Amino acid sequence: MPGTPRKKAAAAGPKKTAVKREPVQPDVLTKMLSIITASLEEDKAEDIVVVDLVGRANFADRMVVATGLADRQIAAMAHHIEKKLGEEGFNRVLVEGANGSDWVLLDAGDIVVHLFKPESRELYGLEKMWSADLDSSESEVAVGKDEEQG
Repeated sequence: MPGTPRKKAAAAGPKKTAVKREPVQPDVLTKMLSIITASLEEDKAEDIVVVDLVGRANFADRMVVATGLADRQIAAMAHHIEKKLGEEGFNRVLVEGANGSDWVLLDAGDIVVHLFKPESRELYGLEKMWSADLDSSESEVAVGKDEEQG
């Protein structure tokens, strides 16, 4: 006998419920992205890259990766993005690692921002990891002064 229904359910693990994220309006996404990239450029972020995640990830539509040279610069960049998005009505921004870390994550819902020190960015290679599976070269877009290098 294979066991009771309760034991079978326990062995099978929790039920997998797919959470569908509603797509954001393109104009809202564009506005958020322009606020984020403008803030990063003002704060002298280096090598700003935007990766399109639509159809590839269910947690966000865009991922922004940028480099800062010092912990304080990275923390300031995160604070400024959070503040500027809040001023435009995007209040639900979660920030992780802003207390002097090599990697700060901002989750603005439809856009996830990763701020790295150069060594950590190279180590984790997030934009390479997400871009490697992408079919078109249009999915990764360099923003700012470092466009020619990307």
